[in-house]
Amino acid sequence: MRSPYLAVAVLVSQQTCSAFAPSLSGMRQVASRMIGSSVSPFPSLHAVSKKDSYSITLLPGDGIGPEITTATKQVLATLCERCGFQMELKEALIGGAAIDAENDPFPQASLEQCQASDSVLLACIGGYKWDNNPRELRPESGLLKMRKEMGLFANLRPAKVLDQLIDASTLKREVVEGVDVMVVRELTGDVYFGTPKGIDVVDGERVGYNNMIYRESEIDRIARVAGDVASKRGGKLCSVDKANVLDVSQLWRDVVTNVITKDFPDVELSHMYVDNAAMQLIRWPKQFDTIVTGNIFGDILSDEASMLVGSLGMLPSASIGDSGPGVFEPCHGSAPDIAGQNKANPLAMILSAAMMLKYDLDRSDEALLIENAVVAVLDQGLRTPDIKQENDGCKLVGCVEMGEAVAKAVAEIDMPVAVAA
Repeated sequence: MRSPYLAVAVLVSQQTCSAFAPSLSGMRQVASRMIGSSVSPFPSLHAVSKKDSYSITLLPGDGIGPEITTATKQVLATLCERCGFQMELKEALIGGAAIDAENDPFPQASLEQCQASDSVLLACIGGYKWDNNPRELRPESGLLKMRKEMGLFANLRPAKVLDQLIDASTLKREVVEGVDVMVVRELTGDVYFGTPKGIDVVDGERVGYNNMIYRESEIDRIARVAGDVASKRGGKLCSVDKANVLDVSQLWRDVVTNVITKDFPDVELSHMYVDNAAMQLIRWPKQFDTIVTGNIFGDILSDEASMLVGSLGMLPSASIGDSGPGVFEPCHGSAPDIAGQNKANPLAMILSAAMMLKYDLDRSDEALLIENAVVAVLDQGLRTPDIKQENDGCKLVGCVEMGEAVAKAVAEIDMPVAVAA
């Protein structure tokens, strides 16, 4: 398994660009993980060794997905041309598009293609069109199936406020300036996957129920991921739960405490109830460095943390497992209200491609080049509608133009020193 921490990039604007990969640079150390009584080594930071050609599955999905996918493909094509390697980009169906075409939100053919690829790049899924479908025929069910079948148990979402975009946040400058938070979310357990679940008729009325459940081993492995991430960042880890009222959260707290105190003694561990954490993220987010939490709490808190930056359109994420390809995707949704209008921000997906290059493809230098290009474009004053502020002196551009600008920067800006060498 790849050691799932994010590495710092020495970028055009070093302080700004560390947002996209906020930890220690160039690390490829071997780690070990203990679950229960068994120990298994992490053989490599990367899913595949560096090579001249890669097989990538693209999942454009729904809404603005096809638009931001097109922009990202243009950037990757320019990157490959400049750096002398190839990517075979093959699309597959997921979400609403898959429902319409195959009556399945994640067809078996898509799963098999993803599993056979070197990596997977996902845009976004969902939309109003499918909201009233039966649960098994909703786009989100395809996303959950993908995570479960591919064993993607750890989701990493960085949220760091960029100097160029600090005024895009709805919070005061003094609150968000300097914010650098990493949310480590468990992705394949909890109430989203627990059984029994369903809607039954009891005493003449409908009753809906889900099961919030975690095995000790599931908590153990995500705690170790979080401990590793925190140890490479600021050395502070806050575990978020609801242990005052939920038995499953009490188990969560017990296991996390045991793992971190025994195996990560240099990490400062704290605990916080989820309702307080939601409030504290808005009141004083700079108190947090790394947050670890379960699936449903992480779903909510990571979106909240992302908005500290000012727009979900800027933030990438990585979902990884013990082995096999990871899935890299922007944090934002499908935004069906602006689909097809050239208003989408493609930067989060472009930066997700950079994460893919780093974690799955052993191309850290090329990832750095893309990150540099994004910062260069922001420094040029180009802004999509979601990050454009009134009277900011910046130029409003669309999805197509932003993608073209990043691709042009990839072709023209100075190579990072490591690549040039």
